[in-house]
Amino acid sequence: MATKSLAHSMGTFYKDCEHAQSRWSKCPHEYKIRYRSAAGKQTEEAGFSTQEKAIARLTTVYQEKEAAPRNQSKAERIQKYGAMQFREYTAEWKAGQRDLAESSLRTLDSLLQHHILPTLGSRRMSTFDHKVVGGFIRTMERNGAGLATQSNAFDKVKSVLLDAYRLGIYTENPVLGVKPPQYDPERAVIPSPAQLRDIRTAGDDRFLLIADLMSGCGMRNGEAFAVNLNNLVAGDVYRITEQVNQTTKTYGRLKHRKPTDYRDVPLPARVRETIEWYADKHGTVDGYLLRHPMDPTRPFLAYYLQNQWQRIKRADQVDVPEGMVIYSLRHFFASNCLTNGIPITDVAEWMGHKTINMTYKIYRHLMPASIGRAARQLDRVRHRPERGRRAGAAEQ
Repeated sequence: MATKSLAHSMGTFYKDCEHAQSRWSKCPHEYKIRYRSAAGKQTEEAGFSTQEKAIARLTTVYQEKEAAPRNQSKAERIQKYGAMQFREYTAEWKAGQRDLAESSLRTLDSLLQHHILPTLGSRRMSTFDHKVVGGFIRTMERNGAGLATQSNAFDKVKSVLLDAYRLGIYTENPVLGVKPPQYDPERAVIPSPAQLRDIRTAGDDRFLLIADLMSGCGMRNGEAFAVNLNNLVAGDVYRITEQVNQTTKTYGRLKHRKPTDYRDVPLPARVRETIEWYADKHGTVDGYLLRHPMDPTRPFLAYYLQNQWQRIKRADQVDVPEGMVIYSLRHFFASNCLTNGIPITDVAEWMGHKTINMTYKIYRHLMPASIGRAARQLDRVRHRPERGRRAGAAEQ
């Protein structure tokens, strides 16, 4: 009896008769196959009228054996992680987010504690779908969570569920088709130039310095707290290299950056004058201008600024726009840049946004109407060559 083996241990096919292999195509006897099952047991099957059918069956058996370990692994993952509560799965997921800065971890913990886990914490992972996620968003709305908080919380839930989706827990992406909360940029309250002039001088010298750094250079609060004379790298450039981390209460890396990264930002003359004035009046420690009021060896902390801000608002002696927060001073920087025609790509870089999409989402409404401006600009460009040609013709 002759046999014919296939490659990759797929098995063999043969005819159990006296005819030579060269005569099989004309021989009336049936084809048989022999292979090892997934359990390693030798198995035979008969009843194949053609060689092609025998090979097709061997191919199917081989593919099923190859897929079996993967299917088994997927089934084990679904059984293990699908039965987990959301809070248990999220704890494992969070442990793998090693690239998050301390401030980002603090934000994540706050969102989990106050908004996400109270609603979703006990739910089994296998029960999530787009209706569950949509219901979570509606719950935040009923609880009065701000749109920015809703958007951030949804992003975190989305990240966790996409991680589970990649593990194979779901056959369909559970956030597919969910309309995310829309952060309304109009809610970013920005002071006018006149209001800013009054606000910046409503507190003490530290408040004035921080207000100028945030509104004039686009710094975040923590970046302004770490202002250092050594970072004045040019007459009109300040290099932001670190921030005061409010979790560790120490100097740390910039948000979304590696420890050695920095960003250079414009340094308006009035801000440079404020920095130099403050350094002359109050001195520095290793170049740092702002220090802990009770211990000059420690960094300046946020609650000192926040306390002043609350006192300024309670005093009601300056025009503070309704809904304005300290971070609005940084919004002023973006507004000032964009309304004066500075490209949004530059603004995104100076503000340290991870992507330009973030800048566009928050500040799109501040950009002048682009279609009309483009039409006027193109019209001016169109007429210039004609004037040039007329001038040239007159000279001839």
